[in-house]
Amino acid sequence: MEKIDILKVSSKSNPNSVAGAIAGQIKECGKVELQAVGAGALNQAIKAIAIARGFVAPGGHNLVCIPAFAEIEIDNDDRTGIKLIVRDEVGLIY
Repeated sequence: MEKIDILKVSSKSNPNSVAGAIAGQIKECGKVELQAVGAGALNQAIKAIAIARGFVAPGGHNLVCIPAFAEIEIDNDDRTGIKLIVRDEVGLIY
């Protein structure tokens, strides 16, 4: 099974920086996973995906986002977060 890179996003993350990391991983691997715990972190992650789509769309790439729950350990405490699996669907521009 292929290893997928995980980007951890917080409420203080810069969406433009995260978008650059997303675009880089999409170009390299075709997919990336983001993890966010809390509404602020999820907001920054969604903004970053939208910005990254703008980066890769001119090249004929479309980003598809699949949301799911994830159990994440923070400071020895289990938390429920959201994972966003972002994939490149080449040629499907909406």
